[in-house]
Amino acid sequence: MAVRAILWDLGRTLADWEPDYLYRRLIPDASERRDFLTSVCTMDWHEAHDRGVSMAANREALIANHPDKAALIHAWDTGWNAMFNGYVEGMEGVVDALHARRVPQFALSNMPAEKWPDVLALYPAFSLFETAIISGQEGLVKPDPAIYALTAERIITPPHETLFIDDRLDNIEAATRAGFAVHHFTGAPRLKGELDRLGLLPLEA
Repeated sequence: MAVRAILWDLGRTLADWEPDYLYRRLIPDASERRDFLTSVCTMDWHEAHDRGVSMAANREALIANHPDKAALIHAWDTGWNAMFNGYVEGMEGVVDALHARRVPQFALSNMPAEKWPDVLALYPAFSLFETAIISGQEGLVKPDPAIYALTAERIITPPHETLFIDDRLDNIEAATRAGFAVHHFTGAPRLKGELDRLGLLPLEA
């Protein structure tokens, strides 16, 4: 059957999320900032948040190892909202437009459970999702096959009728193995062309 629903990744697909947006304010020197984000507050460290570890618990050992960076590490929590800069270019209004056409939409996001309410406040359109599977609430992260199996149980459309959209290729490959239709997000123009081709959201004239 044809694709008739959308399963969204959120960060870097819809929401423009980059820790650098926050830390460029806190660490003006680009080299120093890059070192901090690749050796202290790394994406591997942050993944624990996505798995459900609280930010308070996760920063304890890091601060113990880098006491001179304590304020900067704590800012990952207190400055969370400053890591967002609206929508990824060209993606504003897409969720609303699909909703207006009665296309079922769901979310599958690696995200700290404690920050999901903040993200909903920043992006009111995300409340239009019929179901949102947030990794930190489930204790599972993409690309673990288990979170795709859980998603298939939670959404109202079968995977092969549901287009999963994500910017990470490893997540796309895992979704393919789980039976979802997929689109590797590389930018709004290509995605909008695909939605038009599928008859879900015609391109603007």
